Amino acid sequence: MGVILNFVKDYERIARFRFGKFEGMKGPGIVFAFPVIHAKTWVDTRTEVLDIPRQTNITKDNAPIDIDFLVYLRIDVNEAERAVLEVEDYHSAVIGLATTTLRAVIGDIPLDDVLSQRDRINELIRTRLDQETGRWGIKVTNVEIRELTPPREIQDAMSRQMSAERVRRAVVLEADGTKQANITVAEGEKQAAILRAEGEKQAAILRAHGFGEALTRIFEAAREVDEKTMTLQYLDTLKALGASPSSKFLFPLEFTRLLDGLMPHPGGDDGARKARG
Repeated sequence: MGVILNFVKDYERIARFRFGKFEGMKGPGIVFAFPVIHAKTWVDTRTEVLDIPRQTNITKDNAPIDIDFLVYLRIDVNEAERAVLEVEDYHSAVIGLATTTLRAVIGDIPLDDVLSQRDRINELIRTRLDQETGRWGIKVTNVEIRELTPPREIQDAMSRQMSAERVRRAVVLEADGTKQANITVAEGEKQAAILRAEGEKQAAILRAHGFGEALTRIFEAAREVDEKTMTLQYLDTLKALGASPSSKFLFPLEFTRLLDGLMPHPGGDDGARKARG
């Protein structure tokens, strides 16, 4: 009776049975087996991909939708014997379990959420699958929905909704643009009005300042005018009146006093005072 040598790779294990009794998982390395005495089952611990066939599911709001997805799984190297001892064909078992799990998950979610929350659905399916397959020594590492296909009438309704949404966004953007343009124009007019008002204010201040200076100069000049200068100005005025056709003149009493101020008096100021006295 010859010995059969089996070269087991790092990612492989051999479940060896002796007269039908499980001896354990062997490998990696060289694993021998005797014909008739030993029976063996090879196990691959690398990650595998299972393609779950397309199936029709009903959402929470009773909308049918076709879904197909992928399941990524691997046999736990520390519990590899379970994949041999506790399930006949773990591939078929995982496919069947994934199908029922998908229907249960989709049945609790409305159609809009199914279409928009793909990552959430992937995680829900993966978590539930992993809890079930753990008893077989299988770890579900990832689930990816590959395609979601709602019915034709739902697709048409979605297309109309997206078109309406694009039109709405275009109208909103155009309205915002018009609003910003009006705000910019109004702001410009406001600044221009402020500048004009400021200019008029400064001009008024300058005019008032110039008028004040003029009054100040006139007041200072008037302070320097003495009594004789005022008398001469009065005479010039009478001269102008005398040029008129009128033949009568009325001289006020103060006129004689003005003349008295212009007439020289003997004895200086004392004579002038005596004459007035």
